[in-house]
Order: sequence, then C-alpha cells, then structure tokens
Amino acid sequence: MTKRRWIEYSIAVLVGNAIYFWVLHPGLPPALQNQPYRFDAGLAIDFLCCVLVYVAIRLGGRHARRWNASPAAGEPGAPESRAVSAPERRR
Repeated sequence: MTKRRWIEYSIAVLVGNAIYFWVLHPGLPPALQNQPYRFDAGLAIDFLCCVLVYVAIRLGGRHARRWNASPAAGEPGAPESRAVSAPERRR
C-alpha cells in the first residue's frame, strides 16, 4: 500500500464519519442510528458514507490527472480549432 493510498483511506474514513455523525445521525430514526459496539444498520450507513467519500476522492484524482494531462490549445498534440476565417465563410 502506498503512502498516497493510505492518506486517501484516512481522509475517507474521517470525512465519512463526520458526514454520518454530524449530518445524518441526528435526523435518523433510532433504529437506523449506530449504537456503540454493535453491528447494526447505522454501522452500515456509516460504512457507506466512508465508501462514497473514497470513491469521490478516487474519481476526483482521476479527473484531475486527465485534466492536467490534456495539452492546452496551441500546443503540439492539441486538437485543431474548427474556427473558420471570414473569407472562407463567404464561399
């Protein structure tokens, strides 16, 4: 496991738990709230929050790598512009 992956896991767990306990937990019915030291529906919802945050981190990283790897306009390898000059439009 790389250092980067370890950091991603840690952030996902911390942010996922924060979302669950500060946002979702107060509004859930008692049957869906997590009880300490029990495997229950609240624990499953908490786990789901952590997984969703991890997926968002991974997708965001993939999008950022793709965005940074694409060449800027005017650089070699960039897609050609489809702009048409004024004399060509008249024909």
